Amino acid sequence: MTSRGTPSRFLRSVLQNGVGRYVCQLKRISIIFSKKAQSSLGARDFIEEGVVDYANKNPGTVVYVSPQPCRVPKIVAEYLNGNVREETITSKTSQQISELLTKLTNQSGLEIIRIRKPIHTDSPSIQGLWHPFTNRPPSIGPIRPQKPNSQ
Repeated sequence: MTSRGTPSRFLRSVLQNGVGRYVCQLKRISIIFSKKAQSSLGARDFIEEGVVDYANKNPGTVVYVSPQPCRVPKIVAEYLNGNVREETITSKTSQQISELLTKLTNQSGLEIIRIRKPIHTDSPSIQGLWHPFTNRPPSIGPIRPQKPNSQ
């Protein structure tokens, strides 16, 4: 926690993901729905239409479909770092569930928090950041637009 009251951290990637090859951080998806409840209508439509397409697009993610007598249908996403996210899909359409699954697939499993700085290093340089005017002698003065030559 910071003085602002919101958690923050430095920008980082999960285990250098993407440096060599990309590894999807989503390990398992469980779709829990009811066979008869009206609130599970969109989930049943998605299972009939889109779950096979989703599984084919994401071969590294295990998809479980669990028909259970429940009032609230939900999607449980489990990530490689051990985090678990539950999203309710009550009265959502098949398209909205597909978009939600795409969003969960693209996330890393880390909680969404404020990023402190766009640049961070564990071994900072004593020289500071470089910019085009770092070694410019101060005797030249400030940069101004050039005056056109009047001849």
